[in-house]
Amino acid sequence: MKLMQYQRPSLAWPTFGRLTSLQDELDRLFEAPMTGWALALDVHEDKENFSVRVELPGMKREDIEVSLQDGALIITGERKEEKVHEGTEVHRQERFYGTFTRALTLPAAIAGDKVKAQYKDGILNVTLPKAEEAKPKAITVSE
Repeated sequence: MKLMQYQRPSLAWPTFGRLTSLQDELDRLFEAPMTGWALALDVHEDKENFSVRVELPGMKREDIEVSLQDGALIITGERKEEKVHEGTEVHRQERFYGTFTRALTLPAAIAGDKVKAQYKDGILNVTLPKAEEAKPKAITVSE
């Protein structure tokens, strides 16, 4: 048996390719924040917690704010632009600067008083413990 890598239908059927591209553009449009730049992040869930890892290279801890509001995790901050020395010509600038906001609606209740955030080596780790009512419970089946 030979394993082959999955290819999106857009490569196989040109008609679907345009629809897939449109869907990608709509996803990008509605996922992007209204101002600033988008954060790259991962969200994981286990029985006890949600874990969010956010890439914020080159930032200082004091320039990052994390809060819970109406069932959403909100991460805001500002990456300050580096000063270009006089007489220096900029050929390319691809890194983003300025303010950012990212809000994630969480699918379950969170124990807000137990949330922890840690920033190290350009990665923000936020651990969001689930509230007791949101944790899975085993139910005994009776006769």
